Amino acid sequence: MGRRHNLPMLSVLDEEARITLDEIENELEPVSGLADPHFVKTLNGLSREEARKVIVAELEALGWLEKIEPHRHQVPHAERGGAVIEPRLTTQWYCDAGKLAGPAIEAVTSGKITFIPKQWENTFFAWMRDIQPWCISRQLWWGHRIPAWYGPDGHVFVAHDEAGANTQALAHYGKAEPLTQDEDVLDTWFSSGLWPFSTLGWPDKTPELARYYPTDVLVTGFDIIFFWVARMIMMGQHFMKDVPFRHVFIHGLVRDERGQKMSKSKGNGIDPLDLIDDFGADAMRFTICALTGIGRDVKLGRKKVEDYRAFVTKIWNAARFCEMNGVKAQADFDPTTVKSPLGRWIITEASTAIQDATKALEVYRFDEYALTCYRFVWNRFCDWFLEFAKPVFASADAAEAAEIRGVAAYVLNIILRLLQPVMPFVTDDLWHAFGFGAEGSLISASWPEPVALTGAESALAECDQIIRLISETRTVRSEMNVPPSQKAPVFLKDAKPETIARAERWKEAIGRMARVSEIAALEGDVPRGSAQAVVDETTLVIPLEGLIDITAEQDRLKKELAKAEDEIQKTEKKLGNENFVTRAKPEIVEEMRERLENQQGEKVRLQAALARIG
Repeated sequence: MGRRHNLPMLSVLDEEARITLDEIENELEPVSGLADPHFVKTLNGLSREEARKVIVAELEALGWLEKIEPHRHQVPHAERGGAVIEPRLTTQWYCDAGKLAGPAIEAVTSGKITFIPKQWENTFFAWMRDIQPWCISRQLWWGHRIPAWYGPDGHVFVAHDEAGANTQALAHYGKAEPLTQDEDVLDTWFSSGLWPFSTLGWPDKTPELARYYPTDVLVTGFDIIFFWVARMIMMGQHFMKDVPFRHVFIHGLVRDERGQKMSKSKGNGIDPLDLIDDFGADAMRFTICALTGIGRDVKLGRKKVEDYRAFVTKIWNAARFCEMNGVKAQADFDPTTVKSPLGRWIITEASTAIQDATKALEVYRFDEYALTCYRFVWNRFCDWFLEFAKPVFASADAAEAAEIRGVAAYVLNIILRLLQPVMPFVTDDLWHAFGFGAEGSLISASWPEPVALTGAESALAECDQIIRLISETRTVRSEMNVPPSQKAPVFLKDAKPETIARAERWKEAIGRMARVSEIAALEGDVPRGSAQAVVDETTLVIPLEGLIDITAEQDRLKKELAKAEDEIQKTEKKLGNENFVTRAKPEIVEEMRERLENQQGEKVRLQAALARIG
């Protein structure tokens, strides 16, 4: 407001926050209706607190004080000492940021630098296109000193170092004069803006600078796009004549498990070191990566880290199982020579995982990368391949057992390399334990490459169909409450000859993994009291007579279905209440929507179970 009305820029506080009249002494002339200049002079030298009390007393004495009442407002306080911070005008150093902004804006508009997600470019442009002169001096104890020196008469000499300043002073004064360096330091963000090249030996032309500048990607938060990202771009363009990085990946904030911002006052902060102590660094790293989706914040809780620790444990146990069954590194293993459908299936699945994980990393979908690894390792390698491989490891057919051991080692090698960026400790340990580390540490190993097997489609189709057949049989048994100790026959209705042949080849695995007493083509009518499920063109018929009380099971399912429908109705009513949706905390509303989705899924499951038994 003062600048708008062309008022003089005056300061009435000295460095110790005492009243000083040095800058306003010439302004102290009697003006009707204003304070007496003699009174104002009595304030000189008083502390700010004392001066305020004297001013209030004078207002009261003059009859100008109508009333005193408490008023809550924001007052800045020093973070450490807690003292009230007063505004005070002082001379500062400024950088003409407008000259630096142009090349930085052009770097983004031309595509030399891209933001992921792209909408954050708008935040960058909003700051840069309305940029103001940048105050780069700070009154702090620590930092880069301002490269300015003062002569005896206050003349300023700006130089690279003290020797340069002395040279300038000698030319200016005609003789050597003592100089004093400015005590201020550079703004932290000014120094940080030099980071991409100052850490590599700049201003010297070092091999590191030539190799690593510019880098490929910067990973950072949206809250420092202007403070740090923009400053690095400006500095890089100015000093290095090139951008400091090609891509800027903007991640979300790490919030608590309910989506609230962490803060000391709420007491919901999570110390990552505590999580690492409790669950391990690998679990912590994987959790953050798995939750880091483009354009969304991370909801972090102990339970999620604990869940992913189970994944780390799963990998360790799977590797140890392989080790106990004679699996070890085979330098001469050739995946293209594998003949068994099981081996060809898992090799092809591994190649697909490599392709998906690589693509996810290339587009900065770290969550998809982590979940691709998770699904392949847990849902394919552990749940199915190792289960199918158990009897093969103990098989009397030495050639078949040797081939599957080679496949297991080959795929485990891929798994460790895929997971290394996000799970470096356990993977490196296993890498050396299996003898994969002939070329050194896992971090130095090459990224895995997919292989294309001739005729792999046949192995994929066969194994996938057997997996679905086992899965559907397990689902029916679970929904019908068939005791695990009871084996049930499975008959194939309307099955193609190829499906029947596959079931015959895999009958041992189906019987062991799905608790099936026999599997064969259905001859005649569907037995009474049978549950049914569909896999491709085939209907699985599972007779339940004698295994469960069918009438009691129907009654149980109907009761559970009625209960599920009642819960859905209550949840829908709550979400249909506009007052609840608009006034409740967003995380509560989101939790209610997730609950409704789960309830609807349970209803569908119960309806399917009733249809099967009916």
